[in-house]
Amino acid sequence: MKILDKDSYLKLNKWKRFVYKFKYFFLITIPRVFFKIEKLDAISYLKLNIWKRIGYKIKFFYLIKIPTFFKNLGKKIWKGIKGFGLGIAHFFKNLVVTFIEGDIWTKLSYFFMGIGSFARGQILRGILFATMELVFIFYMIFTGGYYLGKFNSLGLIQPLDADENVVVGADNSFKIMLYGALTLFFIAAFIYTWYLNIKQNRINEQLKKDEKAIADTKDDLRAVVDQQFHRTLLALPTLGIIVFTLLPIFFMILVAFTNYDANHNGVSNALFGWVGFDNFRTLFSWSAGGKNYAATFGEILVWTLIWAFFATFTNYFLGLVVAMLINKKGIKLKKVWRTVLVMSIAVPQFISLLYVKNMFAYDGIMNDIIQFFGGNRIHFLDDQASALTVRITVILINIWIGIPYLMLVTTGILMNIPADLYESASIDGANVFQQYTKITLPYMLFITGPYLLTSFTGNMNNFNVIFLLTGGAPHPQELEAGQTDLLVTWLFQLTMKDNSYSLGAVLGIIVFIVVALISLIVYNILPSTKNEEAFQ
Repeated sequence: MKILDKDSYLKLNKWKRFVYKFKYFFLITIPRVFFKIEKLDAISYLKLNIWKRIGYKIKFFYLIKIPTFFKNLGKKIWKGIKGFGLGIAHFFKNLVVTFIEGDIWTKLSYFFMGIGSFARGQILRGILFATMELVFIFYMIFTGGYYLGKFNSLGLIQPLDADENVVVGADNSFKIMLYGALTLFFIAAFIYTWYLNIKQNRINEQLKKDEKAIADTKDDLRAVVDQQFHRTLLALPTLGIIVFTLLPIFFMILVAFTNYDANHNGVSNALFGWVGFDNFRTLFSWSAGGKNYAATFGEILVWTLIWAFFATFTNYFLGLVVAMLINKKGIKLKKVWRTVLVMSIAVPQFISLLYVKNMFAYDGIMNDIIQFFGGNRIHFLDDQASALTVRITVILINIWIGIPYLMLVTTGILMNIPADLYESASIDGANVFQQYTKITLPYMLFITGPYLLTSFTGNMNNFNVIFLLTGGAPHPQELEAGQTDLLVTWLFQLTMKDNSYSLGAVLGIIVFIVVALISLIVYNILPSTKNEEAFQ
């Protein structure tokens, strides 16, 4: 927020003064009065002791960095909305102007795609545009129009009649939604191709007016394998992303607004239909059908964030320590130690986790050892264990799984730290801990910042460790999920066990929003994503 002087403030009208006071109160006055946070220069910061520096960094992050991020994000969103609106207006303006000022072939291209290209000797482009139009027309007549017509209701003829007899020719809600979504994508692709057809005619018409050469079929073929070869290579991957990534995501979003579940599967028992935001209200309701989804969601979200934090940073710092110990001068058989640790990566994680689960079972080898030394058997990973015990156990097991990989990653980075830095620090009297905190750790965090972010988001969706070790256990009756369930494992339970696909889709959207929000905030704060030379 820009602070105005008295003259600039008096030039504002009444409403702008009110907005300025409102923003000043919440963005400047409250932080200064209650938190006393002011941005320090480098000299003032260096005068603080270590604890005050930590406190300043925490306050600076939460009171300046995060508000600034959301402020900039709001500006970007508004700029994007404004740009989108202007783009739409410019799009329609160009269409009208091109139709009015264009020649006969350009005008005909509005109705018969490719005819302008044929007239100007661009046979290949004409064939492609005309084929696209013919395919679109036939698809909409024989398939797309039918499913798009029923897309609003997702079907009217139930699969079973009143006597639960199978109805011949019944609708299929699942197929209607799938083909309806596919049709919407096809319509968008057709509109884009149709616009390219108009745009190409406008460009060629202008070239003709300027008495310049128009590319013919040979030029187009040459461009496909030469100047535009990058687009040729990207065409198939782009199509794959649209069909196998964007379309399923769009379909999942649509499912979130239906009552698609075990009682309404849309195929064999009953059709499902649109229910608006009812599923979102159910997920965030404290009492929906006798189930407390809101409390379950809140507890699982908190545990998911705690799990992701510890699973990321325990592996990171312990893997770094192991790598430093192995790389230390005087350590013998370094290759042997690295090989032993890497062997745990070579074994499939599926097998390792099931083996460890049996080790920590109530009748497993760990309890045998505890009993041998006079202790009592402990429930580590089953429903009889306490939530705290199970959570600590899975975090410790995850450390055993993750350290070898982090050891390999950090080993290569440690070797790139200039030895002169450590020699200079030793001459200046810095001990091992000071060298670690002032040289090794800052360098590692700078280089591996993006990796930590991806690791954190990956651990939020770490299905294997939780599902294979505990299955979500323990399972208290007052919650709709286990106390070690993550959002992703709860989603699996809702869809595969409870067949509540609509709620699972809602939860999938929430997981995406949480992960995307965290990723955006942290990514925009990381120094390594802004200036690669900052550490030098």
